[in-house]
Amino acid sequence: MKLPIPVELTRILTETPELGDSYLVGGCVRDALLGTAIQDVDVEVFGVDYERLLRALRRWGRTDLVGRSFGVVKLTTREGRTFDFTIPRRDSKVAPGHKGFEIAFDLAITPREAAARRDFTINALMYDPRRETVLDFFGGVRDLERRVLRHTSPAFVEDPLRVLRGMQFAARFDLQPAPETVALCRSIKTGFRELAVERVCDEWFKWAARSRRPSAGLEFLRATEWLEQFPELQATVGVPQEPEWHPEGDVFVHTGHCCDALVSLPQWQQADERSRIVFSLAVLTHDLGKARTTERVEQGGVWRIMSPQHEEAGAALAESFLQRLRAPHAVIERVLPLVRHHMAHLQTVTDRAVRRLAKRLEPETIPSLCTVMTADAMGRPPKPPVAPPIVAGLLAKAAELQVQDRAPRPILLGRYLVELGMEPGPAFGEILEAAFEAQLEGKFMDLPQAFVWLAAQPDLPLPAHARFALRQRGK
Repeated sequence: MKLPIPVELTRILTETPELGDSYLVGGCVRDALLGTAIQDVDVEVFGVDYERLLRALRRWGRTDLVGRSFGVVKLTTREGRTFDFTIPRRDSKVAPGHKGFEIAFDLAITPREAAARRDFTINALMYDPRRETVLDFFGGVRDLERRVLRHTSPAFVEDPLRVLRGMQFAARFDLQPAPETVALCRSIKTGFRELAVERVCDEWFKWAARSRRPSAGLEFLRATEWLEQFPELQATVGVPQEPEWHPEGDVFVHTGHCCDALVSLPQWQQADERSRIVFSLAVLTHDLGKARTTERVEQGGVWRIMSPQHEEAGAALAESFLQRLRAPHAVIERVLPLVRHHMAHLQTVTDRAVRRLAKRLEPETIPSLCTVMTADAMGRPPKPPVAPPIVAGLLAKAAELQVQDRAPRPILLGRYLVELGMEPGPAFGEILEAAFEAQLEGKFMDLPQAFVWLAAQPDLPLPAHARFALRQRGK
């Protein structure tokens, strides 16, 4: 079986005697078997110590000792390609946390023993480019074909982060977890407390940026009972929804459908990685507020399930969830307005409403909100997966008003008040705030109109000399 690996790497492996017992390992083998492009290439080298490996690789380019304690050498070739080479090691859990491992290098370790320390069978595959064969000691190829996520060995329990890796792998490759793996994950729930928050956030971001079926990851968390580690999400399980609008089930089920719908949209697929993360986290958290606001309400003799003001409650819970992950502020500030305004499809598309919506969404945009609203509407099977009717009109109006890419910017600025002879002070803020409100209301569209509007506002704290300057400007 020949895998599509870089020709340059094949030369390095076949023409370097010290690399005679080396193999491509992990994700690059998995991805090649799935027919997807190989991103990062990792090579594991057996029977060679660290110094000898360094000397051998220096023939091919620059080496960086990025992980000496873990036996990692990064080779950057003269052609500019980068490959990671590792020496197999034995890990022993000696203390809690991801740093609580005792690491020892062993030249006698076998490929099978090295593969056994990997988390899942689909990641324990090795490829020998010299013989063009896949080394599969634990049934990873079969699991990949059957779309099964299975742990490799009992050593899985030594690093609880592997459960969250399982979450994002299930979502990225649309995998179903093996029952024994689910049971093992449940047995180490308390290990969540050991994990560095940054590592937890990394796994969520991989889920958000790379998923093929995000709901598979969410279902993995529920099956393993690790959803409990994220109480804002756990609270949505079993929260009812009005069947007329949500025939698909409870809020948690709806959220999974919405996330799946999102990743099918070209707006998500064509976005940069950070924007995909933002969109996914916004859709994941858009209905968290329903857990706090859902109630049964009688309307005309009919009892309905409603969740009034769940958007605002949801934004607060989304912020709690993201802050606990220590997500970057630049992500949080983009997610929250999308959650807070995801019900904008209920409003009327007017110039005034669209300008104000664009302002409230900062630093996000109306097209981003339309992406989230579309995913929300499409996550309600068996209802047809279509965008809300308002989306096309909202996008058209935003383009017409030139607010599709950013919020309106104030026309009347402080420097123009200075030109009227005013000194900067408290009155500036009051005048400029009132002017921007008037601008959003559509009362003026350019600077000359802004001066006309300002001259007609007797209640604003505009000094007499400034009013005189306005009259002179208008002549």
